[in-house]
Amino acid sequence: MGDVAVGARSGQGGEEHRGGSAGPGAPGAGHAAFSGSDERAVEDGGVNEDGTRTGGQEPDGTDKDRPKKQQRSFWKELPILIGIALVLALLIKTFLVQAFSIPSDSMQNTLQQGDRVLVDKLTPWFGSEPERGEVVVFHDPDNWLAGEPTPDPNAFQKVLSWIGLMPSAEEKDLIKRVIGVGGDTIECKGTGPLKVNGKALNEPYVYPGNTPCSQDDQGGQFKVKVPEGHIWVMGDHRQNSRDSRYNTADENQGFVPVDKVVGRAVVIAWPVNRWTNLPVPDTFDQPGLNTQTQNAAALTAAPPAVALAGAGAVPFVLWRRRRS
Repeated sequence: MGDVAVGARSGQGGEEHRGGSAGPGAPGAGHAAFSGSDERAVEDGGVNEDGTRTGGQEPDGTDKDRPKKQQRSFWKELPILIGIALVLALLIKTFLVQAFSIPSDSMQNTLQQGDRVLVDKLTPWFGSEPERGEVVVFHDPDNWLAGEPTPDPNAFQKVLSWIGLMPSAEEKDLIKRVIGVGGDTIECKGTGPLKVNGKALNEPYVYPGNTPCSQDDQGGQFKVKVPEGHIWVMGDHRQNSRDSRYNTADENQGFVPVDKVVGRAVVIAWPVNRWTNLPVPDTFDQPGLNTQTQNAAALTAAPPAVALAGAGAVPFVLWRRRRS
């Protein structure tokens, strides 16, 4: 009998599940039964009485009932992009690189009138000073440009000047080659060669047909010693350049204070067919060109540099020993 009773109860239970209904007191009364996929739908959102889903998430994980954010119009973003570009250009002009236009023939044939050069303004921020042979841009030390015509730019050119894409008409700047730095003795006799600290310079950059030194009583013949913190500059077109030689009557005696230097011209950027860099000529690398004073200064500065290098080497040595 025990076996028959168990079988009867089992049959009744099976009929209840197959019929899909339950008595009023059953736990599932008043609720719909769902398959596995329907259960997932309940988890994702909800199900109405008619079986339709409510709420939940889209396949990409977003709430389908939440309104989608509209993308900002390109024309609304354009002023912001232009503003960012202008700020970046202004920062680059102030701290990194600035474009300058060559207004005269004083640096031929290295630079031609109308060339655009890019000037490195970053290295002076780290204490670097001009060196012999470099082509540098500097502010007018003491009215060197007196009598020179001043350009009258239009509004568009003023905007380009402000952001650094064109040189400013108000800033009176010059571009020349550094011949001597603080402590150097520079001498010109007859037509040359030009001598620095007693060493004759071979100057292939001098304009063809010009002589390194000019035979005139206006400043072409000279012997000077450059004071510290100053430089002596000359144009490559020696017979067509009003440079340090012809400004010895000013308050700096023709020398240019280092703090007047804007930066070094490193490349010709325009026109395209004249793209090239502006390296220091080899003539300034010849041995014995440095003065005894500069050599002594280098020796004086050597111990701190060696000490700094040694201090930096200590952690490396300890690290190697630890690994061993």
